[in-house]
Amino acid sequence: MREPVVHHGVRRRRERRRLRQRRALWTGAELLVTAGLLGLLLVAHQLWWTNREAREDAERTVEALEGRWGAGEGSGQATPETGQAAPRHADGLPGTASSPVTSGAAQPPVARPAPSQAYAVLVIPRLHVRTPVAEGTSKRKVLDNGYVGHYAHTQQPGQQGNFALAGHRNTHGEPFRHLDRLKPRDTVVVETADAIYTYAVDVVLAQTSPRDTGVIRPVPRSLTVPGYGYDDPGHYLTLTTCTPEFTSRYRLVVWGKLVKVRGRAA
Repeated sequence: MREPVVHHGVRRRRERRRLRQRRALWTGAELLVTAGLLGLLLVAHQLWWTNREAREDAERTVEALEGRWGAGEGSGQATPETGQAAPRHADGLPGTASSPVTSGAAQPPVARPAPSQAYAVLVIPRLHVRTPVAEGTSKRKVLDNGYVGHYAHTQQPGQQGNFALAGHRNTHGEPFRHLDRLKPRDTVVVETADAIYTYAVDVVLAQTSPRDTGVIRPVPRSLTVPGYGYDDPGHYLTLTTCTPEFTSRYRLVVWGKLVKVRGRAA
Protein backbone atom coordinates (compact mmCIF):
# COMPACT_ATOMS: atom_id res chain seq x y z
CA MET A 1 0.00 0.00 0.00
CA ARG A 2 1.34 3.37 -0.96
CA GLU A 3 1.67 5.96 1.83
CA PRO A 4 0.02 9.34 1.13
CA VAL A 5 2.54 11.96 0.30
CA VAL A 6 2.11 15.30 2.09
CA HIS A 7 4.10 18.02 0.47
CA HIS A 8 5.91 20.40 2.80
CA GLY A 9 4.31 23.39 1.08
CA VAL A 10 0.82 22.10 1.84
CA ARG A 11 1.78 21.42 5.43
CA ARG A 12 3.17 24.91 5.87
CA ARG A 13 -0.02 26.46 4.43
CA ARG A 14 -2.12 24.44 6.87
CA GLU A 15 0.04 25.54 9.79
CA ARG A 16 -0.22 29.20 8.74
CA ARG A 17 -4.01 28.86 8.44
CA ARG A 18 -4.25 27.37 11.92
CA LEU A 19 -2.02 30.12 13.27
CA ARG A 20 -4.20 32.81 11.71
CA GLN A 21 -7.29 31.20 13.18
CA ARG A 22 -5.73 31.08 16.65
CA ARG A 23 -4.69 34.71 16.37
CA ALA A 24 -8.18 35.72 15.27
CA LEU A 25 -9.74 33.85 18.19
CA TRP A 26 -7.27 35.40 20.62
CA THR A 27 -7.88 38.89 19.24
CA GLY A 28 -11.65 38.37 19.47
CA ALA A 29 -11.32 37.20 23.05
CA GLU A 30 -9.20 40.25 23.92
CA LEU A 31 -11.77 42.57 22.33
CA LEU A 32 -14.59 40.92 24.29
CA VAL A 33 -12.67 41.26 27.55
CA THR A 34 -11.86 44.90 26.79
CA ALA A 35 -15.50 45.64 25.93
CA GLY A 36 -16.58 43.96 29.16
CA LEU A 37 -14.14 46.04 31.20
CA LEU A 38 -15.26 49.23 29.50
CA GLY A 39 -18.88 48.28 30.21
CA LEU A 40 -18.06 47.71 33.88
CA LEU A 41 -16.28 51.07 34.04
CA LEU A 42 -19.29 52.77 32.47
CA VAL A 43 -21.63 51.12 34.96
CA ALA A 44 -19.33 52.11 37.83
CA HIS A 45 -19.27 55.67 36.54
CA GLN A 46 -23.04 55.83 36.29
CA LEU A 47 -23.80 54.12 39.59
CA TRP A 48 -21.02 55.48 41.78
CA TRP A 49 -19.18 58.46 40.34
CA THR A 50 -22.21 60.39 39.10
CA ASN A 51 -23.88 59.84 42.47
CA ARG A 52 -20.84 61.09 44.34
CA GLU A 53 -20.45 64.20 42.18
CA ALA A 54 -24.16 65.05 42.25
CA ARG A 55 -24.51 64.55 46.00
CA GLU A 56 -21.50 66.74 46.73
CA ASP A 57 -22.87 69.44 44.42
CA ALA A 58 -26.30 69.22 46.06
CA GLU A 59 -24.81 69.43 49.55
CA ARG A 60 -22.82 72.54 48.62
CA THR A 61 -25.91 74.16 47.16
CA VAL A 62 -27.98 73.42 50.27
CA GLU A 63 -25.25 74.90 52.46
CA ALA A 64 -25.06 78.01 50.26
CA LEU A 65 -28.84 78.52 50.38
CA GLU A 66 -29.00 78.09 54.14
CA GLY A 67 -26.03 80.42 54.56
CA ARG A 68 -27.76 83.16 52.58
CA TRP A 69 -31.03 82.66 54.43
CA GLY A 70 -29.22 82.75 57.77
CA ALA A 71 -27.66 86.05 56.78
CA GLY A 72 -31.07 87.42 55.85
CA GLU A 73 -30.38 87.39 52.11
CA GLY A 74 -33.24 86.40 49.85
CA SER A 75 -35.95 87.03 52.47
CA GLY A 76 -38.55 89.64 51.66
CA GLN A 77 -37.36 89.96 48.09
CA ALA A 78 -39.46 91.89 45.59
CA THR A 79 -41.62 89.91 43.21
CA PRO A 80 -42.18 90.61 39.52
CA GLU A 81 -45.94 90.43 40.05
CA THR A 82 -46.27 93.00 42.83
CA GLY A 83 -42.96 94.76 43.35
CA GLN A 84 -43.63 94.38 47.08
CA ALA A 85 -41.85 92.36 49.71
CA ALA A 86 -43.02 88.80 50.15
CA PRO A 87 -44.56 88.46 53.61
CA ARG A 88 -43.32 86.25 56.37
CA HIS A 89 -45.85 83.66 57.50
CA ALA A 90 -47.10 82.96 61.00
CA ASP A 91 -47.42 79.44 62.32
CA GLY A 92 -50.70 77.89 61.40
CA LEU A 93 -52.66 75.03 59.89
CA PRO A 94 -54.93 75.23 56.89
CA GLY A 95 -58.39 76.33 57.99
CA THR A 96 -57.25 78.16 61.14
CA ALA A 97 -57.50 81.91 61.63
CA SER A 98 -53.73 82.33 61.61
CA SER A 99 -53.16 80.25 58.51
CA PRO A 100 -52.09 82.00 55.27
CA VAL A 101 -53.35 79.02 53.25
CA THR A 102 -57.02 79.02 54.15
CA SER A 103 -59.07 77.90 51.14
CA GLY A 104 -60.12 80.91 49.07
CA ALA A 105 -57.57 83.26 50.65
CA ALA A 106 -55.42 85.49 48.44
CA GLN A 107 -52.20 83.79 47.44
CA PRO A 108 -48.95 85.15 48.90
CA PRO A 109 -46.75 86.85 46.28
CA VAL A 110 -43.90 84.58 45.21
CA ALA A 111 -40.73 85.61 43.40
CA ARG A 112 -40.51 83.54 40.23
CA PRO A 113 -37.09 81.83 40.12
CA ALA A 114 -34.94 81.95 37.02
CA PRO A 115 -34.71 78.74 34.98
CA SER A 116 -32.44 76.15 36.66
CA GLN A 117 -32.03 78.38 39.73
CA ALA A 118 -31.90 76.55 43.08
CA TYR A 119 -34.24 78.40 45.43
CA ALA A 120 -35.59 75.93 48.01
CA VAL A 121 -34.61 72.83 49.97
CA LEU A 122 -36.65 69.62 50.02
CA VAL A 123 -36.43 67.54 53.20
CA ILE A 124 -37.88 64.01 53.46
CA PRO A 125 -37.12 62.76 56.98
CA ARG A 126 -38.11 59.12 56.40
CA LEU A 127 -35.74 58.84 53.44
CA HIS A 128 -32.94 60.99 54.96
CA VAL A 129 -33.16 63.25 51.90
CA ARG A 130 -32.10 66.89 51.97
CA THR A 131 -31.65 68.27 48.48
CA PRO A 132 -32.06 71.55 46.56
CA VAL A 133 -35.14 72.40 44.55
CA ALA A 134 -34.39 74.16 41.26
CA GLU A 135 -36.73 75.75 38.74
CA GLY A 136 -37.50 73.54 35.75
CA THR A 137 -36.85 69.87 35.00
CA SER A 138 -33.87 70.14 32.65
CA LYS A 139 -31.96 66.88 32.84
CA ARG A 140 -28.55 68.45 32.24
CA LYS A 141 -28.95 71.65 34.25
CA VAL A 142 -31.11 70.41 37.13
CA LEU A 143 -31.76 66.70 37.60
CA ASP A 144 -28.26 65.46 36.74
CA ASN A 145 -26.85 67.81 39.41
CA GLY A 146 -28.65 65.84 42.12
CA TYR A 147 -31.35 68.48 42.45
CA VAL A 148 -35.10 68.03 42.46
CA GLY A 149 -36.76 69.95 39.63
CA HIS A 150 -39.91 72.05 39.91
CA TYR A 151 -42.37 71.67 37.04
CA ALA A 152 -42.30 75.30 35.92
CA HIS A 153 -46.01 75.60 35.07
CA THR A 154 -47.14 74.34 38.50
CA GLN A 155 -47.60 76.35 41.69
CA GLN A 156 -44.89 77.37 44.16
CA PRO A 157 -44.63 76.18 47.80
CA GLY A 158 -47.58 77.22 49.95
CA GLN A 159 -49.74 78.35 47.06
CA GLN A 160 -53.13 76.89 46.37
CA GLY A 161 -52.81 74.33 43.63
CA ASN A 162 -50.12 71.77 42.99
CA PHE A 163 -46.42 72.24 43.80
CA ALA A 164 -45.01 69.45 41.60
CA LEU A 165 -41.44 68.10 41.62
CA ALA A 166 -39.39 65.52 39.70
CA GLY A 167 -36.16 63.76 40.67
CA HIS A 168 -33.88 60.91 39.62
CA ARG A 169 -34.44 57.50 41.15
CA ASN A 170 -31.12 56.09 39.98
CA THR A 171 -27.74 57.76 39.29
CA HIS A 172 -26.88 61.46 39.55
CA GLY A 173 -27.54 61.68 43.28
CA GLU A 174 -30.78 59.67 43.05
CA PRO A 175 -32.68 61.77 45.64
CA PHE A 176 -35.90 59.83 44.92
CA ARG A 177 -34.27 56.37 45.07
CA HIS A 178 -36.59 55.17 47.83
CA LEU A 179 -39.65 57.29 47.09
CA ASP A 180 -41.75 54.11 47.11
CA ARG A 181 -41.08 53.75 50.85
CA LEU A 182 -43.17 56.79 51.74
CA LYS A 183 -46.41 56.06 53.56
CA PRO A 184 -49.52 58.14 54.30
CA ARG A 185 -48.88 60.73 57.05
CA ASP A 186 -45.11 60.78 56.44
CA THR A 187 -43.95 64.39 56.30
CA VAL A 188 -42.21 66.24 53.47
CA VAL A 189 -40.79 69.68 54.21
CA VAL A 190 -40.03 72.47 51.75
CA GLU A 191 -37.79 75.25 53.05
CA THR A 192 -37.60 78.62 51.30
CA ALA A 193 -36.05 81.99 52.14
CA ASP A 194 -39.22 83.15 53.87
CA ALA A 195 -41.07 80.12 55.18
CA ILE A 196 -41.02 76.41 55.94
CA TYR A 197 -43.89 74.38 54.49
CA THR A 198 -44.80 70.96 55.85
CA TYR A 199 -46.81 68.56 53.73
CA ALA A 200 -48.24 65.21 54.83
CA VAL A 201 -48.13 62.30 52.38
CA ASP A 202 -51.66 61.34 51.40
CA VAL A 203 -51.63 59.02 48.37
CA VAL A 204 -48.97 56.89 46.65
CA LEU A 205 -49.59 55.94 43.01
CA ALA A 206 -47.16 53.07 42.44
CA GLN A 207 -47.22 53.16 38.65
CA THR A 208 -48.63 55.28 35.86
CA SER A 209 -47.77 56.30 32.31
CA PRO A 210 -45.07 58.94 31.66
CA ARG A 211 -47.76 60.75 29.64
CA ASP A 212 -50.14 60.95 32.60
CA THR A 213 -50.09 64.75 32.85
CA GLY A 214 -53.10 64.77 35.15
CA VAL A 215 -50.89 63.98 38.15
CA ILE A 216 -49.35 67.47 38.07
CA ARG A 217 -52.50 69.49 37.34
CA PRO A 218 -53.62 72.12 39.90
CA VAL A 219 -56.13 69.57 41.19
CA PRO A 220 -54.11 66.40 40.59
CA ARG A 221 -55.87 63.32 39.26
CA SER A 222 -54.47 60.44 37.23
CA LEU A 223 -55.75 60.26 33.65
CA THR A 224 -54.74 56.62 33.26
CA VAL A 225 -55.31 54.98 36.65
CA PRO A 226 -58.95 55.39 37.74
CA GLY A 227 -59.61 56.37 41.32
CA TYR A 228 -56.28 58.08 42.03
CA GLY A 229 -56.39 61.81 42.62
CA TYR A 230 -58.52 64.64 43.96
CA ASP A 231 -61.72 66.46 43.04
CA ASP A 232 -61.46 69.65 45.09
CA PRO A 233 -58.97 72.54 45.05
CA GLY A 234 -56.34 72.44 47.77
CA HIS A 235 -52.68 72.92 48.59
CA TYR A 236 -51.00 69.86 47.09
CA LEU A 237 -47.47 68.53 46.74
CA THR A 238 -46.58 66.04 43.98
CA LEU A 239 -43.34 64.05 43.82
CA THR A 240 -42.60 62.08 40.63
CA THR A 241 -39.84 59.71 39.56
CA CYS A 242 -39.21 56.81 37.19
CA THR A 243 -40.19 53.23 37.98
CA PRO A 244 -39.20 50.38 38.08
CA GLU A 245 -35.66 51.13 39.17
CA PHE A 246 -33.06 51.58 36.41
CA THR A 247 -35.79 52.14 33.82
CA SER A 248 -37.96 55.04 32.68
CA ARG A 249 -40.91 52.96 31.50
CA TYR A 250 -43.41 54.21 34.10
CA ARG A 251 -43.77 56.93 36.72
CA LEU A 252 -44.16 56.64 40.49
CA VAL A 253 -46.19 59.46 42.04
CA VAL A 254 -46.56 60.60 45.66
CA TRP A 255 -49.15 63.21 46.65
CA GLY A 256 -49.25 65.21 49.84
CA LYS A 257 -51.31 68.01 51.39
CA LEU A 258 -50.08 71.15 53.13
CA VAL A 259 -50.56 70.87 56.91
CA LYS A 260 -48.32 73.57 58.36
CA VAL A 261 -46.59 76.83 57.45
CA ARG A 262 -43.94 78.38 59.66
CA GLY A 263 -42.22 81.68 58.99
CA ARG A 264 -38.47 82.03 59.40
CA ALA A 265 -37.27 84.09 62.35
CA ALA A 266 -36.45 87.66 61.39
